[in-house]
Amino acid sequence: MKISFVWLLAGISAPVTAHSQVSIPTIDAIPQISVTGRGEIKVSPDRATIQVSVQTRATTAAAAAAENATKQQSVLTALRGLGLGNDQLSTINYNVYPEQRYEQGKEPVIVAYNVTNTILVDVRKLTQVGPVIDAALSHGANMITSLQFYASNTEAARRSAIATAIEKARADAEAAAVAAHGSIGGLLEINIGAYSPPPPRPMMMVRTAVAGVAQADTPINPGEETLSVEVSTRWRFIAGR
Repeated sequence: MKISFVWLLAGISAPVTAHSQVSIPTIDAIPQISVTGRGEIKVSPDRATIQVSVQTRATTAAAAAAENATKQQSVLTALRGLGLGNDQLSTINYNVYPEQRYEQGKEPVIVAYNVTNTILVDVRKLTQVGPVIDAALSHGANMITSLQFYASNTEAARRSAIATAIEKARADAEAAAVAAHGSIGGLLEINIGAYSPPPPRPMMMVRTAVAGVAQADTPINPGEETLSVEVSTRWRFIAGR
């Protein structure tokens, strides 16, 4: 918490003449205390993003791509069956790369091709996160490489954090004023710092499908995120007598 005193008094004006003007103190000429307060509010994520990948392998690139397309289409159909719209499903990566065998003294030989197709799923109801993962893995996906939670609407929480920050700033200003044998007067200035919403909170998760093995329903616990705002204030300082 940053606190500073500013003691800038109005200068003494020249003797008053018929042509002189009255000098009016500016806000910077008023004894004051500057305080920065920080407010923090816990928010609960209400959405999530999931990266779902289908990885296939075949002796030719065309065969690997064809198998991948069939499986990924099955995954997309299953996810749409859960009520997800096309605006919630987007391809974010498509990669084809050769798998080579190396032998000393010989040129590398391509033995297979791997194709990876990754889609980003924007889940707008947290109760769907587990079913989305389970549906994807049971319809052809074999990798879940990322799961992130985030809060979609933080305006009310942001305003609460601002109020908390101002209350803390005032309390610190009052404490500083008392320590300096004075008190605080009115609020001279207030600046609300730039606000950035909490970043998506990742879960370390890499899950692969195992053929022929039944999997239990995936449990999901999003937890909470911390939203913070800083507010800079300046208060009039009234010196004790």
